[in-house]
Amino acid sequence: MSRLSGMGGRLYRGEKSFNIIGNRRRFYALSGIVILISAISLSVQGLHLGIEFKGGSQFTLSTPDASVLLGQKAVADSGVTSETIVQKIGTNKIQITTKVLSNAENDAMENAIAKDFKIAIGNINVMSIGPSWGKDITHKAIEALIGFLLVVMLYLGLAFEPKMAQAAIIAVIHDIFITVGIYALVGFDVTPATVIGFLTILGYSLYDTVVVFDKVRENTRSITSTGKYTYSQAANLAVNQTLVRSFNTSLIALLPVASILFVGAGLLGAGTLKDLSLALFIGLATGTYSSIFIATPILASLREREPAMQALARRVALRGSQATGEPVVIKGDAEIANIVTSTHSKENRARGPRNQPKRRSRR
Repeated sequence: MSRLSGMGGRLYRGEKSFNIIGNRRRFYALSGIVILISAISLSVQGLHLGIEFKGGSQFTLSTPDASVLLGQKAVADSGVTSETIVQKIGTNKIQITTKVLSNAENDAMENAIAKDFKIAIGNINVMSIGPSWGKDITHKAIEALIGFLLVVMLYLGLAFEPKMAQAAIIAVIHDIFITVGIYALVGFDVTPATVIGFLTILGYSLYDTVVVFDKVRENTRSITSTGKYTYSQAANLAVNQTLVRSFNTSLIALLPVASILFVGAGLLGAGTLKDLSLALFIGLATGTYSSIFIATPILASLREREPAMQALARRVALRGSQATGEPVVIKGDAEIANIVTSTHSKENRARGPRNQPKRRSRR
């Protein structure tokens, strides 16, 4: 048996446990720092929307003399004064993106590119997208995201319970915000492939969360009748029982995505692969993190506010106090503390002082 599987067995049996629920504030703080960085990058840099969303013209050519400086010279020679972006993709491909051009400006750009790069005009791939079409795509992407969240919330509310649905949606929003913030930070273009990646990672994040929540539901099914554990303790056990499984599945999913990102996009320069793989890589990592360290702690916080779970926590504390012989106070609950303290006082008074037998002197 390998080391990892042995660790997983001990975690599942409860022989070893990481106090994830108890340290929830630390994970909240970590997520808060990342979310703050994402918010700053979004407010300062913003998202670099692709041509499909904002409209414009894009000229792509392949040549052994691919050079950003030569592409910038072609733009200057064309006389086009609007904002342009010249990118080198891979080793032999140049991509020039501009705002929407008129027919005359479009012809001038093609002639300048063909002249400076010494290629035929037919070898230039031109794509023009109007701003209205880009707005329609943006609205459809937003509608798809909202519809996805509503359907998922409805399903989780029916399959599990409303508080699980709330915790899962909060974790999903957490994943979306961090992924979008990192996109703004690195400056990658947001394209339809990026939207596909977002929807894919949302599905994976919820899949991992549902697996953990299913184990939480199993551990807490009759928790109020047994009175052995508090809700947070049972939820923490469920997270530990699924920890190794989540790590293994996430690692297996991240390896091919990392290959696409660093080999396919980095070395081969495939733009669509880059947009899709970055969203998948960030989303898979944050989705795994949120299902363990965000969604379940939030669920435990929501359930611990219920009167039944608060009463359960007091019973568990009282039982543990009677077993150890030490009074325990749960969140400042003076009543439980007085009960436990008075119980021990009565026991001590009943025992009374221990009288040693007197020795009789021998004559």
